[in-house]
Amino acid sequence: MASAAGRRRRRWSALGLVPPLTLALFLGPIAGGLIGTWAPAFGILPALGGTEPSLGPWRALLEAPGLAAAVLLSAGTGLGATLLSVGIALWFCAAWHGTRVFSGLRRLLAPLLALPHAAFAIGFAFLIAPSGWLARLLSPWATGWTWPPDLGTVNDPMGLALVLGLVVKEVPFLLLMTFAALNQVRADRTLTVARTMGYGPVTAWGKTVLPLVYPQLRLPVYAVLAFSASVVDMALILGPGTPPTLAVLVLRWFSDPDLAMRYQAAAGACLQLVLAGALIALWRLGEVIAGRIGRRWAVSGRRGGTGAVARSVSAVLAAGIVLVAMGASAGLGLWSVAERWRFPDALPAAWSWETWTRALPHLAGPAWTTLSAGVASAGVALVLVLGCLENEQRARLRPSARGLWLLYLPLLVPQIGFLFGAQVLLVSAGLNGTWIALVWSHLLFVLPYVFLALADPWRALDERYARSALCLGATPWRVFWRVRLPLLLRPVLGAAAIGFSVSVAQYLPTQFAGAGRLPTLTTEAIGLAAGSDRRLIGVYGFAQAALPLIVFALALALPAAVDRVRRWRR
Repeated sequence: MASAAGRRRRRWSALGLVPPLTLALFLGPIAGGLIGTWAPAFGILPALGGTEPSLGPWRALLEAPGLAAAVLLSAGTGLGATLLSVGIALWFCAAWHGTRVFSGLRRLLAPLLALPHAAFAIGFAFLIAPSGWLARLLSPWATGWTWPPDLGTVNDPMGLALVLGLVVKEVPFLLLMTFAALNQVRADRTLTVARTMGYGPVTAWGKTVLPLVYPQLRLPVYAVLAFSASVVDMALILGPGTPPTLAVLVLRWFSDPDLAMRYQAAAGACLQLVLAGALIALWRLGEVIAGRIGRRWAVSGRRGGTGAVARSVSAVLAAGIVLVAMGASAGLGLWSVAERWRFPDALPAAWSWETWTRALPHLAGPAWTTLSAGVASAGVALVLVLGCLENEQRARLRPSARGLWLLYLPLLVPQIGFLFGAQVLLVSAGLNGTWIALVWSHLLFVLPYVFLALADPWRALDERYARSALCLGATPWRVFWRVRLPLLLRPVLGAAAIGFSVSVAQYLPTQFAGAGRLPTLTTEAIGLAAGSDRRLIGVYGFAQAALPLIVFALALALPAAVDRVRRWRR
């Protein structure tokens, strides 16, 4: 009896080590990376001879041509994309909550989230370019164009293409977070009470549900804002080049053959951090102002109309986002098998697998690196998240706001702001350019998404299942393996698929941790995006998009297959 109790205590203490281990794995490197970035920004980088503090890097940064324009461009595109994304997501929820359209869009979120940013950006560029698919579908019968028009629809100086691309990618994420937040509040009951008082559907949602939901959306919105203002892969493909956004400009300095530029680049990375913090502070100020205006509107007594116009407009916007994502994916596939596709033909005049045949020998290496790193990082993240959630259940812990902030930290800190410092740590440890470093760098961003995807379903599982099993003599671990995991197999596999897709999409972590020795489909696709061979770009972009979609399909199919096996055994 005593030995059994001792073993159980040891198991519980071992499980209790998982949360601090998880925090150490992704918060420690971020802290070290920030220190490793700020120190060179003030002249301290012993590897390059910098041993004394200096303001030289900041003076060089402020004198850099195009810096002010790059900062304004980053701020404008970040704020614009976030405002549009939040507005569309909340507007759609207000207009369609509780309807079949609302439920249908929830089922479409998985494939939309699975599409990597770089693959989508390439497909979106193929879609909206002057010689892109949209122009081909409308020409010459609607436009009269027989040659591609002279329009700057991609890489425009104002970054409009980048903003639109970010909106298409961020709205599904915000919708997913909104759906999760709605599960935490009694939205249906609140809406029913408001509707019985004569409020229209949109007004009722805005006055009763939004104040309950938005506090839970605050961190996801901040993450979207920080990402939009510091994104690199999409900015390289869709954003302007002269000057580029601040993050792209800093990446150029980090990639400069002149090693002395690392100091200026580190100062630029710190400026990117300051910019992200300033934008979040500005957004918070806007929340306070909007809250005061909203309180006056909430008590004004205005009932609102039927919401028909809001439903129509929000449905068009949501359908447009889905169609653009589907069109971008289809464009990648078409270009990868097109042999001859002249403007303004809507479809290729001839088809061929020649580009795939020619690219496959070179595609195999990056594909294997992408697959192995994705499986490893998603697998490690899933084990850590399951350990944290199981410890939370057994210890009867309640999730805290501080824990949520720590979880979102890798998403709130711009990647360019700490990855250089993390690379310095990897070089010091002799791990730079290794597969382990690559997996670890992806894990920093995979783990938060896996936790966010799995936490709500895990916590929502009825505890009576576990209590019944414990009363029948099952051990806590037996309950975990035989009760919780089988019941939650679908969300567990879904969270793993999300983690895999996040790993596939990583560009900057791969560049810094891989040191150019471990190319992935993402780095290869972005490297080719500046070229003129759309067929080869389509092959790499389609291959990058296909991997997460295959994994999501497996995550959906496996639970059904397991259920059929169980029924057959019975």
